[in-house]
Amino acid sequence: MNTMTIQQVKEKIQSVRSSMEKVMVGKSAEIELVLVALAAGGHVLLEDVPGTGKTTLAKTLAASISGTFKRIQFTPDLLPTDLTGLNVYNPKTGDFTFRKGGLFTHILLADEINRATPRTQSGLLECMEERQITIDGETYPLPPPYFVIATQNPVETQGTFPLPEAQLDRFLMQLSIGYPTREGEADIVGRFLNNNPLGTLEPVSTTEDWIAIQKAVSSVSVHKDLCGYIADLAAYTRKHDTVALGISPRGVLALAKAAQGYAALSGRDYARPEDIKYLAPYVWPHRLLLRGRNVSKTQIVADALAKVPVPTEDMFK
Repeated sequence: MNTMTIQQVKEKIQSVRSSMEKVMVGKSAEIELVLVALAAGGHVLLEDVPGTGKTTLAKTLAASISGTFKRIQFTPDLLPTDLTGLNVYNPKTGDFTFRKGGLFTHILLADEINRATPRTQSGLLECMEERQITIDGETYPLPPPYFVIATQNPVETQGTFPLPEAQLDRFLMQLSIGYPTREGEADIVGRFLNNNPLGTLEPVSTTEDWIAIQKAVSSVSVHKDLCGYIADLAAYTRKHDTVALGISPRGVLALAKAAQGYAALSGRDYARPEDIKYLAPYVWPHRLLLRGRNVSKTQIVADALAKVPVPTEDMFK
């Protein structure tokens, strides 16, 4: 496996972003955050109304990194074995053969994940955290880089099941693509009216590149005072009057990893407090459990960023 410098990581990620922008119009910031999550080894939850480009984004990412792509439509009758696969008996040989489920891919789109039962949703826990699936005592590794993009509709709640806290905590970020601007929407019509640019999109990187990118990103320096700053922010959420469940240690680590990814995308081998301030509103709100509805999760994170002192020491090393 090739090793990459931080500058090479920046150039490679920027090339993938430029490739995706040929299909996704006016969504540079959202594309960038998705690539930061992938570079940091995390997963993304997209919460948006239908028709905003969630599926297109996932397909465009897979095409740009020459990775395999699978889309699973989550429904109430979906079984865990539909995701993981199962051992099938062959009467001719008398043996059991493992038949892989939809989770075996590089880029997985878990569409409308909250329409499946909690039992089925739990089938994603092992694969998202450990990049493997265990069936009948045997473990099957998933192809790296493994990236889950899950979607849910925030408006339509009939026939849905809320995601368990353990499931939400495994998503590095929760994002919303949102509607395009007037100019962007007109550009979409012009691009897609006669042909689909996704059909002619050529890969600009490989899955091996992204394995190297993730390794390089994991070596980005996070100063001990910056780690303490993240811990202080998490402590603020745990002590907040309206918070029943604050940021977990997994959430603290997730923000640090996201900062590593954003620093690498910016061409730096060190994270800065500004990275934390920018990423926390995407990494933390979905991990909070509130006692009431008097304040939003986003506001609690914003309050923490405003009130917790920022380290002033040199963060370069």
